Amino acid sequence: MKKIILVAVSFGMAVSATRFAGAQTENYPAKPVRWVVPFPPGGSVDLVARLVSPKLAENLGQQIVVDNRSGASGNIATELVARAAPDGYTLLSHTVPFVVNTFLYSRVPYDVLNDFVPVSLLASTPGLLTVHPSLPVHSVRELLRLARARPGELNYASAGVGTNPHIAGELFNFLGKVNIVAVQFKGGGPAVIATIGGEVGITFTSLLETAPHVNSGKLRALGVTSTHRSATMPNVPTVAEAGLPGYEFIAWHGLLAPKGTPTAVVALLNEKLRKAMGSPEQTRRLEENGLDVIASSPAEFSAHLKNELEKWGKVVRERGMRAD
Repeated sequence: MKKIILVAVSFGMAVSATRFAGAQTENYPAKPVRWVVPFPPGGSVDLVARLVSPKLAENLGQQIVVDNRSGASGNIATELVARAAPDGYTLLSHTVPFVVNTFLYSRVPYDVLNDFVPVSLLASTPGLLTVHPSLPVHSVRELLRLARARPGELNYASAGVGTNPHIAGELFNFLGKVNIVAVQFKGGGPAVIATIGGEVGITFTSLLETAPHVNSGKLRALGVTSTHRSATMPNVPTVAEAGLPGYEFIAWHGLLAPKGTPTAVVALLNEKLRKAMGSPEQTRRLEENGLDVIASSPAEFSAHLKNELEKWGKVVRERGMRAD
C-alpha cells in the first residue's frame, strides 16, 4: 500500500513539475533577459550584442540587459552561464574562443557540446590586419619582410590568450613563418586603443572594431582576413591576395543557452532573433558595421560548433599554443 501511495505521489509531483515548466514556457519571457558577454565593452562580441539585443527585446516584448563578465579569455562568463538556471533568462554570446579555449587550457569549466543549447549563429565578420602609421610597412608583403628581418622584435596587440586577435595573429605567424610577439590586453577595445596610441605596432581585430579608426587615419589597414574582400572596405585586399596565400580567419558570433533550457523557449528565441536580424533596416545596419548576417537554426549552429572543434583542435596542436 505504501509503495502504491509513494508511486502516486511521485507521479503527481512529476505532473506538477511538467505543468509548472509548461506554464513557465507559455509565459516566457515574464521578466528581463540577461545577455552575458564574456569580454569587456568595445570588443566585437560586445558590439554584436548591443546591435542585436534592442531589436530582439522589441520582438520579445521584454527588456534585455547586456552584462559584460570578462576574464580568463571568456571562461568566467561561460561557466557562469553553464551553471545558470536553464529557464531562458540567462543567455551567452560567444565567438571562436568558446571552442579554442578547450584546447588551449588543460582544464576548462564547461563542455562546448554538452553544457549548452545552441540558439542561433548570429553573424560573422572578417578580421582586419592593421598597423600604426609609424610602422614602415604599407602591405602584407612588406610586413612579412620586416618581421623576417627582425624576428621577435615586432609586437601585435591581442585581446587576451585564446581570443580572436590571438588566434588570427598566431595563424599569421604560422603560415608566414615569422615570429611577431603577442602582447595580451584585457579585451579587444584596449588592444585597439594600444595600437592607436603606438604602444604596439600591429593588431588583428574585427573589421567591426577597427574600420572607423582606419577611415580616420589612426590606423593603416593591410588586409582583411577573409577569402573575399569586404564590401565595407572594398579597396583593402585580403591577407591571402596581399602576400600570404592560404590565410583565412573569420570570426563568428553565436547565442547559446544553458543545457536543459526548454525546447519551446529556444525555438521562440530563435524565431524572434531571425525576425530581428532579417528586417531590412537591421540587416543594413549590421552590414554597415562589417557583419554578414547568418541567423541560423539551432541545428545548424550545433553542426557548426562540431566543425569548429575539429578545425581548431588541429591548428592549436600544430602551432603548439597553450594558455597555461
